[in-house]
Amino acid sequence: MNSKGCSKKQDTKLNTYDWLCDVPDAANATDYVEVQFKNTRKGYYLNNTKIPLEKGDVVAVEASPGHDIGTVTLTGKLVLLQMKKNNARTEGTEVKKVYRKAKPNDIEKFEEAKAKEHATMIRSRQIATELGLNMKIGDVEYQPVRSKWRRLPKPSRSVFFNAA
Repeated sequence: MNSKGCSKKQDTKLNTYDWLCDVPDAANATDYVEVQFKNTRKGYYLNNTKIPLEKGDVVAVEASPGHDIGTVTLTGKLVLLQMKKNNARTEGTEVKKVYRKAKPNDIEKFEEAKAKEHATMIRSRQIATELGLNMKIGDVEYQPVRSKWRRLPKPSRSVFFNAA
């Protein structure tokens, strides 16, 4: 594996050092990859089309509805260990997939959606106050398709809203 996967550089909030990167065949041990999205949201996705992916690659992954854009944070055998640690289930559920490496158009839509998040968060706080709701809105996250956004309250629960 190249230095990109074995890098000790801590460039994300939840970076995981791949201590198995030098082990032979560890990189090919699974088709699952770990993908991180805005802030601390991570997920595990099946790379069933065998796209050559490395840590740091920007990818389009399956979401409901549409797709989401994230960064590959882990590949290889360590993904299986992380999935076990985080109780990520693959049996009995529909596993979400990696669609492709992100195209320039995907990244452009992602940046457009990201640019709207702060204003949406401020407006969400205003609406909650006007309605007398006891809510502390800590963040807003748009999917790149901009048809769905997530209001992230400061406690650990998330509430989803669709902009229909």
